[in-house]
Amino acid sequence: MFSLNNILYFQAGLGAMANIFLLFFYTMIILCHRSKPMDLISCQLTLIHIMMFLTGGNVWLTDLLGSLNIVNDFICKATAYINRVMRGLSICITCLLSVFQAVMISPNTSLLAKFKYKLKKYMIYSFFYFWSFNLSFSINHIIYTGAYTNMSETNQLKVTKYCSVFPMNYIIRGLILTMTTLRDVFLVGVMLITSTYMVIILFRHQRQCKHLHSISHLRASPEKRATQTILLLVVFFVVMYWVDFIISSSSVLLWMYDPVILTVQKFVMNASPTITPLVQISSDKRISMMLKYMQKLCHQVF
Repeated sequence: MFSLNNILYFQAGLGAMANIFLLFFYTMIILCHRSKPMDLISCQLTLIHIMMFLTGGNVWLTDLLGSLNIVNDFICKATAYINRVMRGLSICITCLLSVFQAVMISPNTSLLAKFKYKLKKYMIYSFFYFWSFNLSFSINHIIYTGAYTNMSETNQLKVTKYCSVFPMNYIIRGLILTMTTLRDVFLVGVMLITSTYMVIILFRHQRQCKHLHSISHLRASPEKRATQTILLLVVFFVVMYWVDFIISSSSVLLWMYDPVILTVQKFVMNASPTITPLVQISSDKRISMMLKYMQKLCHQVF
């Protein structure tokens, strides 16, 4: 368990630093430069990832506050609620990212082409809807989460050293699980459809490029690389999200949390927020240009 926790803290630290760097980068791009609609989505997703690391499984806040003897019912409720909201927003914004890219690469003759020039407007509405929906949808975590007490283990499910989930009616538990599953299945279904659509577009483009070697092929290359990156991130997110969902749902249904399984779940839950910024940093040429410019400035100063 000690080694697993060390890996978990290393993963969380790496992911948090990568996301903080990206948040700074996208904020500067949005405020100081001509940003793309994609930058707004990436900035939002990066902020969500940071909040997930701060509240994920109460790893950071409750451990820190617990050592200071100031953990209480409010802290447990707040961290559990915020983390659940962020996890819901994560799948929503990732789905939006997939839909956005599918629209962007769609041919001008397709039905999706008419949405290209209205994406920014629709995106703002989508952000408002996703935040409102997930803030309301996750309200049950305020009611059924709290500080761990000396009650018998059959009455509460201890998920961290300081926090636990209180018992709920079987009907309520089943209803919450059903609604969550329907939401996730719908969003993952949309991601799979848009991902398949993007694969088809890329395949057609590749076939055309075998016969036409023109400058249009060169201009399409950055868009093609961006699409491939998003496809990779979406597929990885879907796999990790469902593994996390299965572990979490099974634990709640069986009303049993094994410490090792819980640590593995946290690792799986943090996998996508850790890998995503690293892939974005390595694939965004603007970041590499900025780093080279900063390195050049440092050489000139020193």
